[in-house]
Amino acid sequence: MKRYAAYEFPEYVDWQPDPAVQAEFAARLTADPERAARIAALDEAQLLALYEGLVRARLHDIHLKRWVKQGVIVKAWLGSGEEAVTIGACAALRPDDVVGPMIRNAAACFQRGMSMVECFAAYLGTTDCITQGRDLHIGDLKHGVVPPISHIGDLVPVMAGCALAFKLRNEPRVAVTWTGDGSTATGAVHEGLRMAASARTPFICFVQNNQVALGTRGPVHFTGDFADLAAAYGMKGLVVDGNHVLDVYAATAIAADLCRRGEGPVMIVAQTFRMGGHATHDEREARDLFPAEVYQHWGKRDPVGCYETWLVQARGIAPERLAVIEAQVDAAIEAAAREAVSGKGTREPDPATVADGVWA
Repeated sequence: MKRYAAYEFPEYVDWQPDPAVQAEFAARLTADPERAARIAALDEAQLLALYEGLVRARLHDIHLKRWVKQGVIVKAWLGSGEEAVTIGACAALRPDDVVGPMIRNAAACFQRGMSMVECFAAYLGTTDCITQGRDLHIGDLKHGVVPPISHIGDLVPVMAGCALAFKLRNEPRVAVTWTGDGSTATGAVHEGLRMAASARTPFICFVQNNQVALGTRGPVHFTGDFADLAAAYGMKGLVVDGNHVLDVYAATAIAADLCRRGEGPVMIVAQTFRMGGHATHDEREARDLFPAEVYQHWGKRDPVGCYETWLVQARGIAPERLAVIEAQVDAAIEAAAREAVSGKGTREPDPATVADGVWA
């Protein structure tokens, strides 16, 4: 896909596929027979839909970063470099399942069908979004998206509660959320996982291990292995390459089937890396947390580039077809952004409605 020097991480700007990394990508496809079968069952349309989702997520974040540089918004929380954890998971779910995305999983909103205009408008604080300009943490239950809670970790018990409701109603539905490696230290995460496991709920919890909690490197705040956490709660546990959209998809599909059979909950540990800052405001400081070699290592593992290369080299998809998909996605995002920003100054919330819908 096209790269944007002004908005992307340095390692992505002149990205080229690394043969050793692509070999790792290919090997992951067959490392687990059950996952391999799920991947092999995907047809070309499904494979291209995954590519479209990755590109849409990346371009969404690039546009937000452009807005920051232009002064349209003050800052943005991005999932760039971690798109596969969100897109792969959402692709494995059914329409009536529910997801609870956190800040780096914002792509789950439009991946589940929410309007891109609404997603952009949430950052602008206009009435074009479901919160009517009150909050940028948005969701829409019509699309199976539970709005995130800004207090990290607190969505785990909420989504465990959704899963418990599905079980009590005998509904074959699954609830999914993502929590970062840092937020696993919060009490809410442990309370939610303990309840979910004891009640055997159809709940999938991703531990998105991106190696850093705000500005604290992983080994400083957690010296164990996240893969061991599931057993501590009596849950099933899986580990995925969080930069490999097909690995995430297959593991999520397996976990969802387990949940629908009453064998949940399932914890999926996704090994990935936060290439930028906590948000756009601290990217320079964040780059000082790790040596350059670490960024180079993960930069070669760009989830968009690696998957795009695999589609061309292993599946024979013409680059021109991928370029058409990218152009269509880019045009749709540009149109949505224009529509959203047109609301500034014209579709502002009325201060008199500030307490509407507030009950506590």
